[in-house]
Amino acid sequence: MEIKDKISLSKVRLEYAKEALKDAELLLKNDSYKASANRSYYAIFHSMRAVLALDGIDLKHHSGVISEFRRLYIKTKNFPTEMSDIITKLFKIRSDSDYKDFYILPKQDVRDQFANAGYFIKETEKFLKKRYKEILRKC
Repeated sequence: MEIKDKISLSKVRLEYAKEALKDAELLLKNDSYKASANRSYYAIFHSMRAVLALDGIDLKHHSGVISEFRRLYIKTKNFPTEMSDIITKLFKIRSDSDYKDFYILPKQDVRDQFANAGYFIKETEKFLKKRYKEILRKC
């Protein structure tokens, strides 16, 4: 894949992340906590995929995306280590709320995860804008 195509794919995935975050906010405002937590998770998931797209990495499983993002970007200090904790929390909450029948999700937990997803997107967007410029300068 050409580098300009990788950048285009990355931008599309970042837009998916932002859309998921908007959905999470609307769902939170309407007291749909499980659905909001789900969309907050997908906001960070698409953010990770946006970053990985620049490396030509496209994995089918969530665990693979998470693992590669941590290996290539968190362990190398491109992103703060606290972002790894955010991934862990959001993945667990999303899994529990989607698959455990009697799982109760407190509103404050959903608010916290929505805020974490917003922070995550802000950090990835800042990184991506810088990276796009660096890549395009080399072309």
